[in-house]
Order: sequence, then structure tokens, then C-alpha cells
Amino acid sequence: MTTLLVIAKEPVPGRVKTRLTPPFTPSQAASLAEAALADTLRAVAAAPAARRVLVLDGAPGPWLPPGFDVVRQGAGGLDERLAAAFAGCAGPALLIGMDTPQVTPELLTVDFAECDAYLGPAEDGGFWALGLADPDPALLRGVPMSTPVTGAVQRERLVRAGLRVRDLPRLRDVDTAADALAVAALVPHGAFAARLDRYRPVTLP
Repeated sequence: MTTLLVIAKEPVPGRVKTRLTPPFTPSQAASLAEAALADTLRAVAAAPAARRVLVLDGAPGPWLPPGFDVVRQGAGGLDERLAAAFAGCAGPALLIGMDTPQVTPELLTVDFAECDAYLGPAEDGGFWALGLADPDPALLRGVPMSTPVTGAVQRERLVRAGLRVRDLPRLRDVDTAADALAVAALVPHGAFAARLDRYRPVTLP
């Protein structure tokens, strides 16, 4: 069975979701990040997994449900930190971030019987999920992160390594206020949508 990894930052004002400011205040942006993380962790908790791991920059808070191992993120750029997360896995693993609160347990239920890797492309050109049947940190090191071609470069890296790659559905990350509105509309009953509704009257048209 697959290990599910969530890589995340502790939702501290000024350290997370800075592109939401403005129109949101740093405190509101951190609160929205916390809600997105809570929805994400809830989906992971409901998905079948051999192990659930939160790869965290910071300290866990009351938003962390039971059943997760918490490990500290490695040093270096995002490619190095993702590589380090996979290095801690002995078998098949699927890694996601904290920016897609619309993720569901069904999307996270993957089967490596007929493929070696999964890639979930993001609308901004990155990727929201990466799964490896045989985690190899070298498959991530050196991939340019946070660019419009990150997902394409990562997929090409997998293909060049001879892996059979299966694509997951394309999702939208929450980076901007427009992203927040669009994603909340997809999951109107989640914690993220409820938190956004709390701030919408004073921050958004």
C-alpha cells in the first residue's frame, strides 16, 4: 500500500500564502492556508495508505488530525526538500502539497500495478501531486521549481528515466485571491470555503 506524504509550512502570518496579500491581511492569508491544510489532511486521512506523513516546515498545531507521522523538512530548495521527503520512504509513495483543498480521497487512491509514476499537473504549470513506485530522490533534484514549466520538466525527467507515467487530473493551486475564489466554489462545504466566506465581505468585491 502507498505512503501518502503532505509537504507543508506551518501557517504563520507572513510566511505562507504571501501572494494572497493583498487583498487579504497576512493573518487572514495564514488562516486561509490553515484551512486549506486542514481540508487536505482530512482527505489524506480518509484515503487508504500504509502510512500518512506530514513533512513540515515549522511546528504542528491543532489542525493536525491523528494518524500522521510528522517529519521535519530537509534543507535546501524545494527540489531538495521534495527529494528528501521521498528518501524517507521504503515503498510506493504519493506526495502532495497544501495548496489544493479540493483534493479528494479518491484522487489519492492510486495503484502502481500498471505504472511507475503518477503526476498531477497544476494549472499554473507546476504539479500538485507526484507519485513514485520506487522513490528515487535523484528524480527530483535539479528540477526547477515554481516556474510555468515545472510540471513539464518533472514529467520529462520521469519519462527519460524509463518510467511509465500516469497523469492525474489537473487541479488549480491556491496562490492568488482569484485562485481562492475558484477553488472554494469547487468545495463549498469545506473548511477553506467557510474561512474564505468569513473574509470575503471586507476583502473581495
